[in-house]
Amino acid sequence: MDELFTVNAAKTEFREAFNLGDVARFLAIADPELVSFSDGQPSEFGKSGLDSLEIRLRSLFGRFTTKLAVIVVEIRIKGDVAYDYGWHDLTLTPKDGGQPIHRRNRYVDIWRKSNEGNWRLWMYMDNQDVADPFRPGLIRLAQHEATGAA
Repeated sequence: MDELFTVNAAKTEFREAFNLGDVARFLAIADPELVSFSDGQPSEFGKSGLDSLEIRLRSLFGRFTTKLAVIVVEIRIKGDVAYDYGWHDLTLTPKDGGQPIHRRNRYVDIWRKSNEGNWRLWMYMDNQDVADPFRPGLIRLAQHEATGAA
């Protein structure tokens, strides 16, 4: 089977697990040696990290209905390792009422092919996306101040 297709399918499982609030489905795509550098969380490694991730996901899915849109910029495959990067656009709607919370994160996923031939999420890193602080008018002003150019 086309490896790009199978990595995309694994990323689809990632998204669907969030959209269905399915902890077991999410953990099924995680490599046993998962390394997680998730924004606002401690660095986590392997079994203890997976246990912590499970607790956090159960809490998250218990409190919120989640809607994840994944914007993949690129997927690259090098043998039994693949990576993708882009944005995760996440909306959390409190189950007990209240306003939805929206968050957009930049992410990098590194996938590793298991002995069974399945792609597993091996390393995950994300952080909150931020707007570009330089608007075009400010860039022109900064260039003028730095160089004296118009």
